[in-house]
Amino acid sequence: MRKEMRDSKVRKRPGLSWVEVGKQVHEFTSGGQHHPQRESILSRLETLIGQLKEMGYAPEISSALHDIEVEHIEDQLFHHSEKMALVFAIMNESSLPNGGNVIKIMKNIRICVDCHNFMKLASKLFQKEIVVRDSNRFHHFKYATCSCNDYW
Repeated sequence: MRKEMRDSKVRKRPGLSWVEVGKQVHEFTSGGQHHPQRESILSRLETLIGQLKEMGYAPEISSALHDIEVEHIEDQLFHHSEKMALVFAIMNESSLPNGGNVIKIMKNIRICVDCHNFMKLASKLFQKEIVVRDSNRFHHFKYATCSCNDYW
């Protein structure tokens, strides 16, 4: 099936995420290739991943694309657009609406299992509510739980 899709040039819609910081909406793609603060975001993201791993986070490799090599799976998962948006929001916490107590991220596709687990633990670590609006519903992450009760 994947070969047929490649041969007919069918492309998967790229995942995009948006977060408002300082009355400006910032857009993120997987890997954040086009963001001017990409390097500092990736550095902070690496630190955050380490902190969350200490809290029990384990990458959900079933969420990765199937046509990449095993050694690149974690890198691909770690650079999903919603994770980049979250880190950017945390880095600019003082410019967030609502005094930074709630981080709101919009997505154009569904959140994957790995990012869902990541957001749950991040909400506990930062003691903030993280709201992710994906293509199906709102996910309200607070104290390591989600309003969808892990069913979406």
